[in-house]
Amino acid sequence: MANLQSYHQKRDFEKTNEPRGTSNKSASKHLSFVVQRHHASRLHYDFRLELDGVLKSWAIPKGPSMNPLDKRLAVHVEDHPLDYAHFEGTIPKGNYGAGTVSIFDSGYYEFVADKNEDDFLKSLKQGSIKFRLHGNHLKGEFALVKMKQATEDQWLLIKHADSFATDEPYDVEQFIQEEVVQRGKSFKRGKAPVEASKGELKPMLAKLSNELPDGTDWLYEKKYDGFRAIAICEDGRCSLYSRNGHRLDQKFPTLIRELKRLSRRCIIDGEIVLVDRQGKEYFQGLQAGEPIAKALQLRYYVFDILELDDINLRTYTLVERKELLELLLKKAKLKHVFYVQSIDLAKGAGVEQAAAHQWEGIIAKQVDSQYLEGQRSSSWLKYKLRNSQEAVICGFTETQGQQPGFGALVLGAYAQGKLVYIGNCGSGFKDSDRKEIGDLLAPHRRKSKPFKPTVKVAKESQVHWVEPELVCEVYFAEWTADKHLRHPVFKGLRADKGAKEASLELVAVKPMESSREVHLGRKKVTLTNQDKIYWPHEGIRKGDMLAFYEQIGTYLLPYVKDKPISMHRFPNGIKGKSFFQKDVDPKQLPTWMKTVPIESTSNKETIDYLLCNDMASLLYIANLGSIEINSWLSSFKKTQNPKFAVLDLDPNGMDFQELKEVAKTCRKVLEKAEIPGFIKTSGSSGFHIFLHMNEKYEYKLVRDFVQFIAQLVHDQHPETTSLERAVKQREGLIYLDFLQNRQGQTIAAPYSVRPKPGASVSTPIFWDELDADIQISDFTIDSLPERLQTMADPWDPIFKTSVDIKRAIKKF
Repeated sequence: MANLQSYHQKRDFEKTNEPRGTSNKSASKHLSFVVQRHHASRLHYDFRLELDGVLKSWAIPKGPSMNPLDKRLAVHVEDHPLDYAHFEGTIPKGNYGAGTVSIFDSGYYEFVADKNEDDFLKSLKQGSIKFRLHGNHLKGEFALVKMKQATEDQWLLIKHADSFATDEPYDVEQFIQEEVVQRGKSFKRGKAPVEASKGELKPMLAKLSNELPDGTDWLYEKKYDGFRAIAICEDGRCSLYSRNGHRLDQKFPTLIRELKRLSRRCIIDGEIVLVDRQGKEYFQGLQAGEPIAKALQLRYYVFDILELDDINLRTYTLVERKELLELLLKKAKLKHVFYVQSIDLAKGAGVEQAAAHQWEGIIAKQVDSQYLEGQRSSSWLKYKLRNSQEAVICGFTETQGQQPGFGALVLGAYAQGKLVYIGNCGSGFKDSDRKEIGDLLAPHRRKSKPFKPTVKVAKESQVHWVEPELVCEVYFAEWTADKHLRHPVFKGLRADKGAKEASLELVAVKPMESSREVHLGRKKVTLTNQDKIYWPHEGIRKGDMLAFYEQIGTYLLPYVKDKPISMHRFPNGIKGKSFFQKDVDPKQLPTWMKTVPIESTSNKETIDYLLCNDMASLLYIANLGSIEINSWLSSFKKTQNPKFAVLDLDPNGMDFQELKEVAKTCRKVLEKAEIPGFIKTSGSSGFHIFLHMNEKYEYKLVRDFVQFIAQLVHDQHPETTSLERAVKQREGLIYLDFLQNRQGQTIAAPYSVRPKPGASVSTPIFWDELDADIQISDFTIDSLPERLQTMADPWDPIFKTSVDIKRAIKKF
């Protein structure tokens, strides 16, 4: 029977502010867990599971781990009261457990093997429990197993191998330090962490899809035509924030007054909409805020909840979040705030009916999706019944005839952080719109156009340029071949959005089938398990990765042609177990799949390597779970003569700005010797500098040459770089790795996806981009297709150049 006698006996509550607590049942639907960092006489972590009205507790000296190979000692200690799960603070000296307590992670857990709480209690008494954690940091299946030969009440906390596990070393203290560093970097870049400013909360976004998914694992909601807004309510106070973090309190005081009536602390997400009595939406009427015309009604349609009381609900499933949200709003009985019900959608008739009612579109959401704050995820899809595009007003043409204000607006949108021209819009305006917009633009005139000088704008001789700050939205018929809007019609201004948020929506995401066949000439590739999540945090699926390789394959293939491929396979995504594979069995492959036998230099055994010379081979390899395409630097035809040389700049924890400075020095060194060099992001944390050797030299000479270049760079950065191979001797320094230039060594190909957070891509860049505020994370499977559509390939000249080592040495 659970009790708190031991807990109370150890504490004097006149001297410690720990909760006295009682043993009782939680009213929550889920059983909670918490992990507290306890810096007492010795630093340790307290792992606590809600069970039988108390927190069953274990002290873990090294803290929990997400690596299944780690078996962490966990000492079973006294039960704690349920409200201890929220305790943070300092236990004064002279008291039991004196020291500082802070929460590392919290959430809820589920039973894995047991049917109910009674069975789970029995398993606990027998010394073995299995459970699934749903936290911010700790996720997936774990086990606590009692050590049979131990003299004390000692257990082992073990992570099970699943999609959330990692095969990398996991040190919870290092994890916390890295998180603090990342938050610090974000703060320095002007992006304050959520803890610093609630206005920085960013809503989860949906990806554009040209089809609606079907099946029981999706639910559907109406796509409203209004202002996206997050409401934060606490202790009779409430604030509304737009998508770009602007306060909307003064704009919509009616909603603020109503939301203050919510009895519980919460963060909710929804859309502010203006409707008439028939339910027709009037987007443009929202711009001025209140007062609202008598014939119209102001409504806040709420479809998600991020937090309730002190519980972070982001990791709960969508269905669970919606259940809690519906109960919260039902109890409050607010007049202007509405819960968004999911709709019963028969694909054909439902879409036709939605179109007949002039809906903007339909949102499809996976029922088990988590709330991915600030991210655009494939687990939420938007299907538009009318094409629309947010655009930045970059100029206007002279007015025609008696029209007030202007003739047409010159529109742009952002792609890869750069403003691109998307056309002119001259229709859909009322006279009042033309006057209002004309007055808004007048103080922001400028002399030059905000696009590249080479960009041709329709009726450019008549254009008056303005600073690209004001955002509008337009309807349009379709995109032209040169990515301009066809027949755009003005919809309204978007005062709720910043200019940089007006990004091109060109790539339509299709709902993912489990498998599909791709026919490439006479070759057929079956792509399997496409709906499997490969990047859990971002909701990116295996099929998204395969679609990316289909889109950019022509860019990647020239760099791996005839080169042996080594696979790093992730059959269950980046959080699952992975393994390396070089040798394949040709008999198990399609007849068209090419392999090449090569004798290993280490053990003289023959290895059958895959070749990746066409799109079918690329998709076949990627479908095996080989997220990244790693190839040799030499072809199988001339194994000793590399096609490329590479200098790998590995930051090794060094500041990224310093890494860019070292890369710029590399460029200067190469230019001094008139060596054509090409740079790409590694897709992980560093840069790769490629030289086209064109198979003229053997590896040893190439390696010595790259080492010579690395030494010249090191001479200019002796305090921040190293050529030392031993890890301990180059700790904290940028490693100038020239040893990649050996037979059998592999490197991520240009345009290869990497098994890293965000689905980053090893991306060729222009040298001048080092002067911009680029980050490795800017280049992902989501951003690369747009980048390649809107700019030239930085490595286009690489095969037209080659390095003459003798001539280069003379130049040095």
